[in-house]
Amino acid sequence: MKRFRTVFMGTPDFAVPCLEKLIETVNVVGVVTQPDKPKGRGRKMTPPPVKVCALEHGIDVLQPRRVKDPEAVQAISGMNPELIIVVAFGQILSQEILDIPEYGCINVHASLLPEYRGAAPMQWCIVNGEAKTGVTTMQMDAGLDTGDMLLQSSIDIDSDITYAGLSEKLSAVGAKLLIKTLKELDAGTLKPVKQDNDKSSYAPLLTRDTGKIDWNRPSTFIHNLVRGLDPWPGAYSELDGHVIKIWRTRTVEGTANVAPGTVTECGKKYIRVATGDGLIDILELQSPGKKRMRAVDFINGHGIALPARFGVDEI
Repeated sequence: MKRFRTVFMGTPDFAVPCLEKLIETVNVVGVVTQPDKPKGRGRKMTPPPVKVCALEHGIDVLQPRRVKDPEAVQAISGMNPELIIVVAFGQILSQEILDIPEYGCINVHASLLPEYRGAAPMQWCIVNGEAKTGVTTMQMDAGLDTGDMLLQSSIDIDSDITYAGLSEKLSAVGAKLLIKTLKELDAGTLKPVKQDNDKSSYAPLLTRDTGKIDWNRPSTFIHNLVRGLDPWPGAYSELDGHVIKIWRTRTVEGTANVAPGTVTECGKKYIRVATGDGLIDILELQSPGKKRMRAVDFINGHGIALPARFGVDEI
């Protein structure tokens, strides 16, 4: 296969397998990623995972605050790429950048387009209770994930998988699909397909407020919210004046003749809570300033005096 002169643009862990496969397959002449950011309690400046990978392989790294700025565009153009690969980069590319490489810009997007365009496709697939998702390679245009589709690969979504687990799975799927796409590009067998805008949906950015649990909702919805927002921003609710992060749950059969959010039972390994249509067990949770803990450890360390009720929005 032709060793395309390639610039890679990506930022988080999800993008690293694609970069590693590209390093094995093509000529990666530069990496563009987001600036280092403060992280953790000490707010230590921390490089993005893609930067770490690039430097380990001796590849030059560019970290513009705005990739659309003339200096950044000039720097990317100066790398003389034949191809630009974009995987979870985090900034929208200008037409000026899209026009630089001879073979265009190819994006690896973690959904089955045209569904779940946008910044958080994996999370919203889980939150919305989808049974399937996948990866799409796409010829980029100036729109938000609106370019012609190249190849797709799908997987089933396990009913208990978290966003972290799904991201790990799809990152491997995406890396394989990317190399397959490049092989077909080199062979001239790619057949771009226009997206059907009538079937499109959008996966907006997550905020901390996204994780606020409304106990009036069905148990399955709450369970999906919890796993879809793990590890960030996390689902949460208030109990006894404290904001509690809820990290692992399971739906259970049965009904409750009490208000949603009411703790109906503290078992040996669970905290059972009434929802809008039944019951849900909290298996892992976190108090402010503490680490995640199993429900049994929370109960033993903090205790829950019944009757107790997690905060709810009034209907």
